Amino acid sequence: MSPFEYLKAINETKKDIMVDDIAEKEYNPFIINRGLSFFKDTILYANEMNIHHHLDHRVQFDFLINIIRKKKRWSKWIKASDIDHLELIKENYGYSDEKAKSALSLINDEQIEQLKQRIYKGGKR
Repeated sequence: MSPFEYLKAINETKKDIMVDDIAEKEYNPFIINRGLSFFKDTILYANEMNIHHHLDHRVQFDFLINIIRKKKRWSKWIKASDIDHLELIKENYGYSDEKAKSALSLINDEQIEQLKQRIYKGGKR
């Protein structure tokens, strides 16, 4: 079962979808709490579950499904953005993501083209 199904049950349907042990194991409190943290009327409940992370998944789900008011909530999930040429710098210099981001701000387009030519291994593109 997807975390989004749990969020839908908590927010909209109020239907108990945690019917067995397998469903309880599939419940991911981090994702559920993150999904609830986007809204000002549910962020405090998500924080409360973060504080009490040691509780069983069933108890956390029951708390959220019973305390949060029924409402259609939707938000765009924030995803990590791909930075152009980051892999090029990491491969060429052996840098970590953080160091490569710092180095990328110092390198101009001409130097990036030189790096591309340096690591070009031939073959079809």
